[in-house]
Amino acid sequence: MNEQSPTHELSTWGVGPWQGEWPDDPRYDPELLEHGDTRNVIDRFRYWKMQAIVDDLDTTRHPFHVAIENWQHDMNIGSIVRSANAFGANTVHIVGRKRWNRRGAMVTDRYQHVVHHETIEAFAAWAREAGMPILAIDNVPGCVPIETTALPERCVFLFGQEGPGLTQEAVDASEQVIEITQFGSTRSINASAAAAVTMHDWVLQHVYGRRP
Repeated sequence: MNEQSPTHELSTWGVGPWQGEWPDDPRYDPELLEHGDTRNVIDRFRYWKMQAIVDDLDTTRHPFHVAIENWQHDMNIGSIVRSANAFGANTVHIVGRKRWNRRGAMVTDRYQHVVHHETIEAFAAWAREAGMPILAIDNVPGCVPIETTALPERCVFLFGQEGPGLTQEAVDASEQVIEITQFGSTRSINASAAAAVTMHDWVLQHVYGRRP
């Protein structure tokens, strides 16, 4: 296989057509090699076919899942999907309305497994069958701080919508409710920011061994 790099600078804005002899590897997409790759992917995946990237990610995805209630077409959902892809979540679960705002995902949903559950009850039934504890992320009475909580290796983090947060039905379906400790005047942080913090905390605990 020819590993010659293109002469164009690698960046998040993409690269131009491949310079020199094309690599002899079925993972590479002839269209991208010919015309360039402007996708927002890491350099290792430049010029790869989309399915080849998905197949490669499937070998390294972490065992945690992410779920989001979708009753009001929350714009944060796309950003949460993007963060789930960045932190290697196994699957994203959309609970409620099937259609969701994809703008914030920046097309990462093409590489991230996303499934839909019509109701919290249906989602909870899936979690029970999968042996996956549901951990709700919200600052409600009875919650525990994430900073001092040992997160299970296999679990699904459940997030609510911006403003109303999680429904009571979602809280009731969860085994534990966890909050992110805050030190300012605002009552809550952005839902997509909370999701990113939570996933990164899981990575700190299970990839880097920083257990509480």
